[in-house]
Amino acid sequence: MRLFIALTPPPEVQRTVWEAFRPLLARDLPVKWVSLEGVHLTLKFLGEVGDERRDELVAALGAAAVGTRPIALVVRGAGVFPAPERPRVFWAGVEPDPALELLADRVERGFAPRGFPTEGRPFRPHLTVGRARRNARPREFAGMDRMLDGVVVTADAVLETVDLMRSTPGPEGSVYHTVHRERLS
Repeated sequence: MRLFIALTPPPEVQRTVWEAFRPLLARDLPVKWVSLEGVHLTLKFLGEVGDERRDELVAALGAAAVGTRPIALVVRGAGVFPAPERPRVFWAGVEPDPALELLADRVERGFAPRGFPTEGRPFRPHLTVGRARRNARPREFAGMDRMLDGVVVTADAVLETVDLMRSTPGPEGSVYHTVHRERLS
């Protein structure tokens, strides 16, 4: 199974983000857009993991969630990683929140001893909305700065759970399924 740890916003936030990106979705960009229901905030990508490790991962997620209060999700703005001239990931911005930072750190530290190395770069919270196709050329994204100026995202929610998710790649993008949901407490 291809797994990751994520925060899943409520449907009204996913819809708001999706609608904000509609001007980009309407263009013929070489991007695999996440489905409306797939808009999420990745805390940690685990990669391919055998089903026999499910209980171990659920326990690690439970340990990370204990003592973490619900998270105030404030979504503002839009952008791309690494740069508009050569985007790989299209995202909606998430304002920093101490509870979010704490949970991300606890997930990193809780999964590292289980063979999932810590990230080498700082945590930059965002909702993933799309990924550039592998064969995309930089010229296909000409004017991306101007296009992103037209994407205005404003949404808020309180998140009370964190998810162990399975990603199933498909021709139109990955499909996500919740393997386990842990309540923040």
